[in-house]
Amino acid sequence: MRWQKRLVVAGVAGAVAMAASACAGGQVRGADKTPRPEGSTQAATPAAGKTNDGTFVYAPNLEVVTDWDPATSYSNENIAMANLYEGLTRYNSKTQKPEPRLATEWTSAAGGKEWTFKLRQGVKFHTGAPMDAAAAKKAIERTIKLKGGPAYIWDSVKTIEAPDPATLKFTLKYATPLDLVASAGYAAYIYDPDGVDKDGKTDGGTGAYTIDQWQKGKETELSLKAFEGYWGGWKPEQYKKVSFRVTPQLTTAWQLLQRGEINFVQRLNPQLFKQALGTQGVQTTQTPSFQNLLTLFNTAEGPMHDSRVRQAIQLSIDYEGLLAALKGAGSKASGLVPMGLLGYTPGMEPKQDLLKAQELLEQAGYGPDNPELKLKLTYAQGDDDQKVLVTLLSSTLKNLNVSLEAKPMAWEAQWDQGKRKGQDIFVMYWFPDYADAYSWFVNVFRSNDKPQFNLSYLKDAEVDKGIDALPELTATDRAAAEQSYVTLQREIIEQSAAVAVPYVQTYQRALTADVVGYTDNPAYPNVVFFYDLTI
Repeated sequence: MRWQKRLVVAGVAGAVAMAASACAGGQVRGADKTPRPEGSTQAATPAAGKTNDGTFVYAPNLEVVTDWDPATSYSNENIAMANLYEGLTRYNSKTQKPEPRLATEWTSAAGGKEWTFKLRQGVKFHTGAPMDAAAAKKAIERTIKLKGGPAYIWDSVKTIEAPDPATLKFTLKYATPLDLVASAGYAAYIYDPDGVDKDGKTDGGTGAYTIDQWQKGKETELSLKAFEGYWGGWKPEQYKKVSFRVTPQLTTAWQLLQRGEINFVQRLNPQLFKQALGTQGVQTTQTPSFQNLLTLFNTAEGPMHDSRVRQAIQLSIDYEGLLAALKGAGSKASGLVPMGLLGYTPGMEPKQDLLKAQELLEQAGYGPDNPELKLKLTYAQGDDDQKVLVTLLSSTLKNLNVSLEAKPMAWEAQWDQGKRKGQDIFVMYWFPDYADAYSWFVNVFRSNDKPQFNLSYLKDAEVDKGIDALPELTATDRAAAEQSYVTLQREIIEQSAAVAVPYVQTYQRALTADVVGYTDNPAYPNVVFFYDLTI
């Protein structure tokens, strides 16, 4: 879903500005070789030398791992993989720029078509092999070759060279802010290319943690342990053990948090979040995100193949009522692109119009005085916010003689059904792969014969053409890119009626009060960087 697919402070506007300036030739970036956590929601400072023997327990509401291959992984496992693997850079939401990770500094030349990264020395993969330019080159080339869901981030790459063990040089087909691309939350991982088995499984990252145990289908699905050879070193107060305890029901997660059996709940509903604000032993964070909810309409077949039906469903959603019910957990959307990203378009806020919806349904042969229209909708099991949407929409549509069969599903089952075109409406979240809006368009709305995340099944050659031009426009002509984003959103939402965007999420998290160092990062939604945490 990437949360299902696949944020937080207003940081991406700066990222886009940075992307535009990335083409300046010869400028050295990222020369600070010392990684630093982005900050903490707590002012507390851990006692020096205090030994942390505890396990940090993260309680996701869905299963964690759908794909172990770091080249093709494109779903919930990002919350673990971001701690197992590292990229050349990492996006910092406070500075709004990529910062050093496996690369310590980098330069661009030839108008943004040549990039040279200097690699951190002395880094080892979990397999024991050295992380050098040859290994990094081979890993990225493997990712490109496999063409998995997120591999498009490297589409601009023409050649990669490793002139010496510490230098990685990229020559691009067209100008791209490659330091930003290299900070992506998917497909940017550097891994031991010789440590991947025939099924794509590996634990050959360079991250602070390595896999301890994976038990698919178990409540405690995955546990991690410290990689003692981590290049960043270890302090006694850091967490050396982590586990992911799958807890579909928020009320259960909240009870476990109060009892101290888990340390982090990625999402509370408004009622529980309000309760958490006054609960001793619990800390809360509330941050605007770049993650929005999409209701994708089946444009390929069934009753929603008729664009009038799709438009009617768009107009039937009670957007204001939904936001009121969420009580601060969401904000109004305007188009596909959340505020703060290049492409955000004011004036596209959706509105409910039941009279128009009824008129469109009647034109299509449905409505109160016509045969009942039956629609199938799938959404994420255990997601209370999506459930609010479904409840409100079901009630509204009933008055229009539309029956909505809404089924909550585990993500893998929902996704598998969606790839078979097994529903009329597919509800899921989306967020950018790196700090750029391109991800929504190339993944969710570009034509694809075998649906991956294009779960509206939209096929439009003009839309595809506009999408394909976005990366180079973003790097070379921001004004043209901005206009292209506006045009594409109007075509997808208003003309094709392939999607409705009910709201943009506001993250409401809860943690145990003893955790120090947690911060949300817009480029890595729902990821907790455990290495940055202490007691």
